[in-house]
Amino acid sequence: MLPSQSWHNVGRRSLRGLTRTTQSTLQAACRRSNPGSRRPWTVPVRYASLQAGEDKTGHINAGPNEGILFFNNVFPIQVRKILGLPMPRILDKLVSPLMSGTDPKGVVERVSAKRNLQITGTEVLPRMREGGAFVKFTYDESTSASEVEKVLEQYLIDEPVKPWWSPWKSISAKVVKGRPWVEDLMRMPAPRLRVEFASGEAGAPVTDAVELSQEQLFQFFRPYGKLGDIVMQPPDSKILPKFAYLDYSSIGKAIMAKNCMHGYLVSEAEGGGKKGTILRLKYEQKIKPRYIRDWIVGHPRIIIPIVAALIAGTVAVVFDPIRTFFVKAHITRNFHIEDNKWYQWIKGYATEIIHGGKHDDDDSMDALWDDRKDNINQIQTWLMETADTFIIVQGPRGSGKRELVVDQALQDKKLKLVLDCKPIQEARGESATINAAALSVGYRPVFSWMNSISGMIDMAAQGATGVKTGFSETLDSQLSKIWNTTTSALRQIALDTRHKNDKDAHLGDDEWLEAHPERRPIVVIDNFLHKSQEGGIVYDKIAEWAARLTTTNVAHVIFLTNDVAFSKSLSKAMPDRMFRQISLSDCSPEVAKRFVITHLDADVEDDPPPKDGSCKKLPSEHRTDLGELDTCIDLLGGRLTDLEFLARRIKTGETPTKAVHEIIDQSASEILKMYIFGADDEGGNRQWNAEQAWMLIKELAQKESLRYNEVLLDDILKTGGESVLRALEQAELISIVSGANGRPSVIKPGKPVYHPAFKRLTEDKVLKSRLDYAIFTNLSKIENATIDKCENELLLLSKLRSQPAQTTGRVNYLLAKLMSSQSKVEKYELEMKELKKVLGKEY
Repeated sequence: MLPSQSWHNVGRRSLRGLTRTTQSTLQAACRRSNPGSRRPWTVPVRYASLQAGEDKTGHINAGPNEGILFFNNVFPIQVRKILGLPMPRILDKLVSPLMSGTDPKGVVERVSAKRNLQITGTEVLPRMREGGAFVKFTYDESTSASEVEKVLEQYLIDEPVKPWWSPWKSISAKVVKGRPWVEDLMRMPAPRLRVEFASGEAGAPVTDAVELSQEQLFQFFRPYGKLGDIVMQPPDSKILPKFAYLDYSSIGKAIMAKNCMHGYLVSEAEGGGKKGTILRLKYEQKIKPRYIRDWIVGHPRIIIPIVAALIAGTVAVVFDPIRTFFVKAHITRNFHIEDNKWYQWIKGYATEIIHGGKHDDDDSMDALWDDRKDNINQIQTWLMETADTFIIVQGPRGSGKRELVVDQALQDKKLKLVLDCKPIQEARGESATINAAALSVGYRPVFSWMNSISGMIDMAAQGATGVKTGFSETLDSQLSKIWNTTTSALRQIALDTRHKNDKDAHLGDDEWLEAHPERRPIVVIDNFLHKSQEGGIVYDKIAEWAARLTTTNVAHVIFLTNDVAFSKSLSKAMPDRMFRQISLSDCSPEVAKRFVITHLDADVEDDPPPKDGSCKKLPSEHRTDLGELDTCIDLLGGRLTDLEFLARRIKTGETPTKAVHEIIDQSASEILKMYIFGADDEGGNRQWNAEQAWMLIKELAQKESLRYNEVLLDDILKTGGESVLRALEQAELISIVSGANGRPSVIKPGKPVYHPAFKRLTEDKVLKSRLDYAIFTNLSKIENATIDKCENELLLLSKLRSQPAQTTGRVNYLLAKLMSSQSKVEKYELEMKELKKVLGKEY
């Protein structure tokens, strides 16, 4: 006898090409060689993976006295769902029927031997995707196919065959009644079958097919398993061919019904009509109701805000600790290589080699710090106290506020955060502002570009649902996130210095922070209220954040500002506190002179001595022109930036007098550009005009100071005079000094060097004539407007029928006012006539 092939060799040595003639010849030969055998020997069972049917026709044919059985649960369906992918050989062996005991050939042989049933398995066609197999069998004339089916079913009930991968479910078998369609399409089995009704006559139209009723379908398909439902095609449906849906309780029963009943011809006696009706079956993927998804899609007004909240919460959980870490690293400077002592040593050594060991110009600042030692000590003392209020250092630009606080008062303080408001305020657009704010505190990662994208999503969702989703965030909320994260980092830094062995370790965090003001970090807010006229949202948020830091004892806050009206902004954030304030003024003449001389000598002190053995002379010792410094400093004043500029010009070889005159000329040009000729630029955003600025320049050139209220009485400042003065103070053309009770009392030049610059401008006849002419023109317009008003009112009074005695006083008042204005106009006209002569002669 020929050895049978094994399952795992299916497809390797397939006998698919073996024809029926060859099979018959082999059978005859075997009978002749074994005439005494009790059972005729058959050709070895043909195990072939015919996923597309015999000869890839899609069908299995059966001859006379030949039938087809379908066995299910031979292969695991769930594993075979990935049949399209390469499977490991070991897995193929583990699920093979020989290994699992579900070999259909063996089942047929055992039934034939044990139940005395004359059947012989001739061919096995596995259906791995459906987890079953077709088995062709032959039987003698004394046995019918229905009898074979009954005996086989009873045998599988009496002796169930269960695979190892499904011990609770045995295999079952049924005789194939139709003409099974064996296909290898990418279709997965499903518990729902679609039954289409086709005509039994070849080429007949689909309309000739008879649509079976639910009772008939139940009769044909119920033997294959429990039916959940039978869904008929709607009567008014125009879809052809007609069809019905059969819902089985499990996928295995639907597989059995599909493979056994596909192609079955319903005869006229069974209700199939005269031509008969063919049943064509295919799997139908049942669309499961997705209640949750449908509810989500149908309620965007509820779901979108919830999704936004979940996203925001997830982002907060994931990114907030990372951002806090980076802010802490920015404040403590743990990852800044510049603070490493070895790096500083190498840098200092290299600097000495390259620059010859010369000191920086910062040595010249020692004279200034000696003069301001009291201010430095005062700031250091305040930082040791518990008072929860702001420390404010106010002074004009160039007065050395930042150097005083950061480089001197906080020189030994490691835990400090310097926040510069200037780049934040000057940033254009919300994304740039957020980036600048985040960069100033080390807040990263920051997704500022997401703000515009989320804004568009929010706008689209609002247009669709009618409500705000909350995806987008305003600049206010973004800045709040940055400051809140910074607050958390500052609090952690302060508490990191706390030890378990401290005497007050039993105190809570808040009590400990209040008891140890020296352990708190220091926040320095520089350039506060820089360009405050362009919008205050940034400054309001910073002030509110600083107030929280101070009142919760998280950090000390020091404001550095040029604006004299800082209290107005800070009082909104902290209305119930008195601020600690230091006002920096210009240096005294003695300190200014020492500053310049020290600046000149700084580069020469470390030079090697002369080769001839003579003593090294400093510039302050051998220069003969330094005696001019007293006069020059009187002109220049004590502004730190101006003094440094003077010292650098003297270093280049200029005499002090020439250097000062150059600075004065440069300041005069700056005044013309910024306050006179540029007064009407920038789209009219400035709150003063050229005539008002020139009037102050001309008056301050004659006097070093003006009375505040007297200036307001000038005709050119009649309307909006105080706002004009405040705007010019903000622009630093003038400075307003407050007297008793904090009221403004004196007006001075914005910088000391501006006073000689004002004089230089008034000495220019053409410029003075041109601007005076503009002032008189403006004043003439004002007086002419007054005359028009008086004339109109007099005209109105003259129209009265009888002149009441009560109008006499008003008429006299209007006439006197009209006469006064007319006198002024005539005076202005004479002045303008003289000025025209100057403008016509001079260049």
